[in-house]
Amino acid sequence: MKLITYRQSDSRVRTGVVLNDRVLDISDWLENLPVSAQAEAHHLAAGTVAPVGGILRWLSAGPEADALLKAYVAKATHPNLAQAITDLPALAAVTLYAPVPRPGKIIGVGRNYADHAKETGVAPFEKPRIIFKMPSSVAAPGASVVRPNGVTKLDFESELAVVIGAFARDVDESDALSFVAGYTVLNDVSAREFQFDVSPAQTTFAKSMDSFCPMGPWLVTRDEVPDPQALDVSCWLNGERMQHGHTADMLFSVKALVAYVSQFMTLEPGDILTTGTPAGIGAFRQPPVYLQPGDQLRLEVTGVGSMTHAIA
Repeated sequence: MKLITYRQSDSRVRTGVVLNDRVLDISDWLENLPVSAQAEAHHLAAGTVAPVGGILRWLSAGPEADALLKAYVAKATHPNLAQAITDLPALAAVTLYAPVPRPGKIIGVGRNYADHAKETGVAPFEKPRIIFKMPSSVAAPGASVVRPNGVTKLDFESELAVVIGAFARDVDESDALSFVAGYTVLNDVSAREFQFDVSPAQTTFAKSMDSFCPMGPWLVTRDEVPDPQALDVSCWLNGERMQHGHTADMLFSVKALVAYVSQFMTLEPGDILTTGTPAGIGAFRQPPVYLQPGDQLRLEVTGVGSMTHAIA
């Protein structure tokens, strides 16, 4: 399934399932979906309130959530599937947000592709290099990334992003993918002058400015991506392909990353784990290629989706 967060011109923000380029609204159903006992206990301990709706509500419903949603979709489109889908709003007619518009954490991994590590002149790391992006940096697919005043070294990084679907702490690598809800496409936009030109490096700041995390267009559920290490990752800038890699070349696989991070912090439903970028970023080209207002980007991960956005 493909899950989206969206809005029609006259509606509140809604959640939907994409069916043949149409959108089935599941917002009301989600608001009535029970939260799991584990999620209730977690929020009580933290002094927070469980999500009342949206994809985060679905992710908070526990291991039965996927089967419950599939059953609801089947019932909603029964008995005449073709006609039922035709009657739904067109995907092209709605405004998309990032599938998880405000995740609790966005955890990145630096230089996780062998070819990218090579182009930076750094030997492969023995353990993952963890980086963070602030949740406030998330932007919708199709929205413009605004280059802040004073930033001249704006750069792109096409990445496979993992959406966490369950509370994960000290998980075994062999079981790590069971804690994944699905996948999306993410651009890890970075202001390189704050990452490379100052000491000490301000990497989190460089990657966390407003709109620096375009994400989408949807969450593809885990069952539709049997092997996250069998995907192509690409980025086009103004029609020219700048990046093309394969997730098999990751130094640390998705399951290895989930297991590693969970040793030190609890991964929570809706957290985003973005898995690194292949070679070809602007900063290490000769000469460097930095993003300019008016530039158009398209980022794609096979089996997950394609996302476009502009630079303003």
